[in-house]
Amino acid sequence: MAALQSANITVMIKAVRKASGKLKRDYGEVDQLQVSSKGPADFVTAADVRTEEMLRDSLSYARPEYGFLLEEAGEIAGEDPTRRWIIDPIDGTTNFIHGIPHFAISVALEENGEITAGVIYEPVNDQMFWAEKGNGAWLNDRRMRVSGRAQMNQSIFATGIPFMGRGEKSDHELFLKQMEAVMTVSAGIRRFGSAALDMAYVAAGRFDGFWETGLQPWDIAAGIIMVREAGGMVSELDGRDRMLSTGSILAVNPNLHQELGQILKQAGK
Repeated sequence: MAALQSANITVMIKAVRKASGKLKRDYGEVDQLQVSSKGPADFVTAADVRTEEMLRDSLSYARPEYGFLLEEAGEIAGEDPTRRWIIDPIDGTTNFIHGIPHFAISVALEENGEITAGVIYEPVNDQMFWAEKGNGAWLNDRRMRVSGRAQMNQSIFATGIPFMGRGEKSDHELFLKQMEAVMTVSAGIRRFGSAALDMAYVAAGRFDGFWETGLQPWDIAAGIIMVREAGGMVSELDGRDRMLSTGSILAVNPNLHQELGQILKQAGK
């Protein structure tokens, strides 16, 4: 079945493709990029800012009344208070500036407090992940579904490992307990450095699940609709549904969502 793109999805994909052209050239010249520090082990590059500006320009032209929540520029109110774009210009910036080809542009549409559409584009390999409420989740023109695995010992999970400047010592200790609990019962844990792509991979059935805490709305907004439209379950680690405000997320295929959540909960006790 061919993918039927709505007008909003078409606008999002067009904006992302336009911005990705310069981003790929920047990646090819990563040694010459201007890099400044936002904090320990958390960097912003000239490419981040430029990509965000290009996305904002394209989306503003197509939907001038919509607002924005941007990683670099913050929140910008629109004439329509019920709709806004949530944008991460480079999810995986640290990978990008180290020449590691695993990063993505992430754009989500929030309407009346609900994520209704999302695009995650991995430019190096031209992988366009997109999803829209009621229209499924897609990788380019192929329908995506979460994995059907039901056994933890056959499943691979993704996560994000805390680093210098990210969280307190107690947060690091909790993560180590969580990771130990999952690694003892699973086929493996992966840490690739891009929450957006981790969630896109869950939607595509490549990972069986993903968990992380301390994330920002732009890290996960597009991934939430993508995993759900691919048949997966998304919640906070405690099962609630306030991921954008708490930064806690558990995105897993429906067979393993409850079990993984329980394992992580027990590890925190």
